[in-house]
Amino acid sequence: MKAMILAAGKGTRVRPLTYDLPKPMIPILGKPVMAYLVEYLASYGVKDIMVNVSYLHHKIEEYFGDGKQFGVQIGYSFEGYVNESGEVVPEPLGSAGGIKKIQEFAHFFDDTTIVICGDALIDLDLISALFEHKRKGALASVITKEVPWDKVDSYGVVVMDKDGRVQSFQEKPKQEEALSNFASTGIYIFEPEVIDLIPADTVFDIGSELFPLMAQKGLPFYAQQGFFNWIDIGSVTDFWSVSQSVLQGEVAQMEIPGQQIAEGVWVGLNTSIDWEGSTIEGPVYIGSGCRIEAGCKIVGPTWIGHGSHICSGAQVVRSVLFEYTRILCDAQLDEVIVFKEYSVNRAGDMRRLQESDTHEWGDARDRAPESANELAMSEL
Repeated sequence: MKAMILAAGKGTRVRPLTYDLPKPMIPILGKPVMAYLVEYLASYGVKDIMVNVSYLHHKIEEYFGDGKQFGVQIGYSFEGYVNESGEVVPEPLGSAGGIKKIQEFAHFFDDTTIVICGDALIDLDLISALFEHKRKGALASVITKEVPWDKVDSYGVVVMDKDGRVQSFQEKPKQEEALSNFASTGIYIFEPEVIDLIPADTVFDIGSELFPLMAQKGLPFYAQQGFFNWIDIGSVTDFWSVSQSVLQGEVAQMEIPGQQIAEGVWVGLNTSIDWEGSTIEGPVYIGSGCRIEAGCKIVGPTWIGHGSHICSGAQVVRSVLFEYTRILCDAQLDEVIVFKEYSVNRAGDMRRLQESDTHEWGDARDRAPESANELAMSEL
């Protein structure tokens, strides 16, 4: 059995995180989402994995390499071209078009293939899903999860009969137009014949084009339901919620890294905390090389990335700070994500920090790269 991880999209709904990261590289507990997926596939004995890449492709390729560190083989299919100036230009082919390109190149998909979107955490029983797929004689199976009706416009929606056969597929319908609240999780099982339906050299999407085509043709296309965790990072607010849940231990088999030094407080190596007048209420993770000055208040669930500096009197409450963030004296952060020069609150409102929000970097440069953030606002 082989696998395909879809990783070519821009992840526009997760901006600003994806201004500098491809969506599968967004970290949870300091590790890219896609790393969890590769480990998941490896745990089921899936050793050959193709990844389609496009936007910021080099960041995925540099991190995962040939997959040896994960005990698998990883190959890449770049979607784009090199122009006359030698510049690499991303040009995604759509989720289905990317699969077709790989198949036409060297017929990689010669057996049952697991296709997974690279932006979610899952613990699906893959053996049971494959058994159900084979038992029904399916050409394609889509794994579904019931979602609240007010969330259906964020997902592809599957309409099925009592036997699970897919009758129609709606891609992100309005709530009043949705015929079902069973969402596609972006986990698919394909037989090679499915790929024959995808036109060559064409931008083609699985949800909006391939699945409706299969349903229209009446092919053996089935939806599966089951009890499993599916944590989707569809938006920046989802990322905040996921980070909160993980830090609170609500996601099985995801342990906070570092050393526990107090109740609910974990730290990485070489981190300095001045406890004079400081309070830290867990769960809180403070990365390696961080400095927490006296008089700070940190309330969890909070993640503080490595190399960060929380100055005296600052308060950080239920927030996620990416690496090398400097919070200035007496600043107050409440339920925000800070990523480079951007902050995003719980509602998803994004703010780009202006020069008036920062002091001279000065000594911060001695501790962090020039991409470090410095916040001086009294409130975010």
